[in-house]
Amino acid sequence: MQILKRLCYFLVSAELLLLIDWSWLFLKNEIKVKFSALSENEGFARSVISAFIVQLNPTVTEMADIRTAVSEAVTNAIVHGYKSTEGFVDLVAKILSKDELYIKISDKGCGIADIDQAMQPMFTTDTNGERAGLGFAVMEAFMDTLIVKSTLNKGTTIIMRKKLGVPPLDDNF
Repeated sequence: MQILKRLCYFLVSAELLLLIDWSWLFLKNEIKVKFSALSENEGFARSVISAFIVQLNPTVTEMADIRTAVSEAVTNAIVHGYKSTEGFVDLVAKILSKDELYIKISDKGCGIADIDQAMQPMFTTDTNGERAGLGFAVMEAFMDTLIVKSTLNKGTTIIMRKKLGVPPLDDNF
Protein backbone atom coordinates (compact mmCIF):
# COMPACT_ATOMS: atom_id res chain seq x y z
CA MET A 1 0.00 0.00 0.00
CA GLN A 2 2.87 2.38 0.81
CA ILE A 3 4.36 1.84 -2.65
CA LEU A 4 1.00 2.64 -4.25
CA LYS A 5 0.75 5.87 -2.20
CA ARG A 6 4.24 6.92 -3.28
CA LEU A 7 3.48 6.12 -6.91
CA CYS A 8 0.28 8.20 -6.78
CA TYR A 9 2.17 11.07 -5.11
CA PHE A 10 4.85 10.90 -7.83
CA LEU A 11 2.29 10.92 -10.63
CA VAL A 12 0.42 13.89 -9.16
CA SER A 13 3.72 15.74 -8.64
CA ALA A 14 4.83 15.01 -12.21
CA GLU A 15 1.53 16.30 -13.57
CA LEU A 16 1.85 19.50 -11.54
CA LEU A 17 5.36 20.02 -12.90
CA LEU A 18 3.92 19.96 -16.44
CA LEU A 19 1.59 22.84 -15.57
CA ILE A 20 4.42 25.09 -14.37
CA ASP A 21 5.72 27.56 -16.95
CA TRP A 22 9.41 26.68 -17.15
CA SER A 23 9.94 28.64 -20.38
CA TRP A 24 11.77 31.50 -18.67
CA LEU A 25 14.77 29.17 -18.24
CA PHE A 26 15.29 29.02 -22.01
CA LEU A 27 14.03 32.44 -23.13
CA LYS A 28 15.55 33.97 -26.26
CA ASN A 29 12.91 36.63 -27.01
CA GLU A 30 9.47 37.57 -25.72
CA ILE A 31 6.47 39.81 -26.42
CA LYS A 32 3.42 40.67 -24.32
CA VAL A 33 0.36 42.29 -25.88
CA LYS A 34 -2.98 43.20 -24.28
CA PHE A 35 -5.91 44.15 -26.49
CA SER A 36 -9.66 44.67 -26.26
CA ALA A 37 -11.83 41.60 -26.68
CA LEU A 38 -13.29 42.73 -30.00
CA SER A 39 -13.64 40.52 -33.06
CA GLU A 40 -11.80 43.19 -35.07
CA ASN A 41 -8.68 42.33 -33.04
CA GLU A 42 -8.52 38.69 -34.20
CA GLY A 43 -6.64 39.85 -37.30
CA PHE A 44 -4.42 42.03 -35.13
CA ALA A 45 -3.42 39.00 -33.05
CA ARG A 46 -2.59 37.02 -36.22
CA SER A 47 -0.46 39.92 -37.49
CA VAL A 48 1.37 40.31 -34.17
CA ILE A 49 2.28 36.63 -33.94
CA SER A 50 3.35 36.58 -37.59
CA ALA A 51 5.62 39.59 -37.14
CA PHE A 52 7.13 38.05 -34.01
CA ILE A 53 7.88 34.59 -35.41
CA VAL A 54 9.27 35.79 -38.74
CA GLN A 55 12.68 35.95 -37.01
CA LEU A 56 12.54 32.12 -36.80
CA ASN A 57 12.25 31.89 -40.59
CA PRO A 58 9.20 29.61 -40.48
CA THR A 59 7.93 27.74 -43.51
CA VAL A 60 4.70 28.97 -45.08
CA THR A 61 2.91 25.99 -43.51
CA GLU A 62 4.34 26.68 -40.04
CA MET A 63 3.34 30.34 -40.30
CA ALA A 64 -0.20 29.45 -41.40
CA ASP A 65 -0.57 26.83 -38.65
CA ILE A 66 0.57 29.19 -35.89
CA ARG A 67 -1.54 32.10 -37.16
CA THR A 68 -4.60 29.86 -37.31
CA ALA A 69 -4.06 28.41 -33.83
CA VAL A 70 -3.65 31.91 -32.36
CA SER A 71 -6.73 33.11 -34.22
CA GLU A 72 -8.80 30.22 -32.82
CA ALA A 73 -7.62 30.87 -29.26
CA VAL A 74 -8.32 34.60 -29.51
CA THR A 75 -11.73 33.94 -31.09
CA ASN A 76 -12.59 31.58 -28.22
CA ALA A 77 -11.64 34.25 -25.68
CA ILE A 78 -13.72 36.92 -27.41
CA VAL A 79 -16.78 34.89 -28.42
CA HIS A 80 -17.04 32.36 -25.59
CA GLY A 81 -15.02 33.92 -22.77
CA TYR A 82 -16.57 37.36 -22.80
CA LYS A 83 -19.86 36.61 -24.61
CA SER A 84 -20.39 40.17 -25.90
CA THR A 85 -19.15 41.83 -22.70
CA GLU A 86 -16.12 44.08 -22.42
CA GLY A 87 -12.74 42.71 -21.48
CA PHE A 88 -9.17 42.19 -22.58
CA VAL A 89 -7.18 39.37 -24.14
CA ASP A 90 -3.54 38.88 -23.18
CA LEU A 91 -1.15 37.35 -25.68
CA VAL A 92 2.35 36.32 -24.61
CA ALA A 93 4.76 34.77 -27.10
CA LYS A 94 8.24 33.53 -26.31
CA ILE A 95 10.99 32.08 -28.45
CA LEU A 96 12.74 29.39 -26.48
CA SER A 97 15.97 27.54 -27.11
CA LYS A 98 16.17 25.36 -30.19
CA ASP A 99 13.57 27.51 -31.98
CA GLU A 100 10.63 26.42 -29.90
CA LEU A 101 7.70 28.79 -29.74
CA TYR A 102 5.60 29.24 -26.60
CA ILE A 103 2.27 31.08 -26.83
CA LYS A 104 -0.10 31.93 -23.99
CA ILE A 105 -3.49 33.51 -24.60
CA SER A 106 -5.64 34.37 -21.62
CA ASP A 107 -8.84 36.16 -20.72
CA LYS A 108 -10.70 37.01 -17.54
CA GLY A 109 -14.05 35.94 -18.95
CA CYS A 110 -16.65 33.42 -17.80
CA GLY A 111 -14.34 30.38 -17.85
CA ILE A 112 -15.05 26.85 -19.06
CA ALA A 113 -17.21 24.57 -16.93
CA ASP A 114 -15.99 21.29 -18.46
CA ILE A 115 -12.68 21.53 -20.34
CA ASP A 116 -12.78 17.91 -21.54
CA GLN A 117 -16.21 18.43 -23.06
CA ALA A 118 -15.25 21.80 -24.57
CA MET A 119 -12.26 20.21 -26.29
CA GLN A 120 -14.40 17.62 -28.06
CA PRO A 121 -14.70 18.31 -31.80
CA MET A 122 -18.06 19.82 -32.76
CA PHE A 123 -18.90 20.88 -29.18
CA THR A 124 -19.92 24.53 -28.91
CA THR A 125 -21.77 26.70 -26.43
CA ASP A 126 -22.97 28.89 -29.30
CA THR A 127 -26.77 28.76 -29.33
CA ASN A 128 -27.03 30.67 -32.63
CA GLY A 129 -25.42 27.88 -34.63
CA GLU A 130 -22.75 30.17 -36.07
CA ARG A 131 -19.81 28.30 -34.52
CA ALA A 132 -18.64 24.82 -35.57
CA GLY A 133 -16.98 23.81 -32.30
CA LEU A 134 -13.61 23.03 -33.91
CA GLY A 135 -11.40 25.66 -32.26
CA PHE A 136 -9.61 23.38 -29.81
CA ALA A 137 -9.32 20.60 -32.42
CA VAL A 138 -7.62 23.04 -34.80
CA MET A 139 -5.24 24.30 -32.09
CA GLU A 140 -4.38 20.71 -31.14
CA ALA A 141 -3.77 19.74 -34.76
CA PHE A 142 -1.53 22.69 -35.60
CA MET A 143 0.55 22.93 -32.43
CA ASP A 144 2.77 20.37 -30.68
CA THR A 145 1.35 21.05 -27.22
CA LEU A 146 -1.99 22.46 -26.08
CA ILE A 147 -2.83 23.05 -22.42
CA VAL A 148 -6.11 24.62 -21.34
CA LYS A 149 -6.63 25.94 -17.81
CA SER A 150 -9.88 27.53 -16.77
CA THR A 151 -11.77 28.65 -13.68
CA LEU A 152 -15.44 29.57 -13.81
CA ASN A 153 -16.01 33.33 -13.57
CA LYS A 154 -12.26 33.97 -13.54
CA GLY A 155 -11.16 33.16 -17.09
CA THR A 156 -9.25 30.82 -19.32
CA THR A 157 -5.61 30.41 -20.27
CA ILE A 158 -4.48 28.54 -23.36
CA ILE A 159 -0.83 27.54 -23.66
CA MET A 160 0.52 26.27 -26.95
CA ARG A 161 4.00 25.20 -27.97
CA LYS A 162 5.48 24.39 -31.34
CA LYS A 163 8.95 23.37 -32.43
CA LEU A 164 9.78 24.99 -35.76
CA GLY A 165 11.94 23.42 -38.41
CA VAL A 166 10.84 19.86 -37.67
CA PRO A 167 9.94 18.10 -40.92
CA PRO A 168 6.52 16.46 -40.91
CA LEU A 169 6.37 12.68 -40.59
CA ASP A 170 6.44 11.01 -43.99
CA ASP A 171 4.36 7.86 -44.20
CA ASN A 172 6.18 6.91 -47.43
CA PHE A 173 9.55 6.66 -45.70
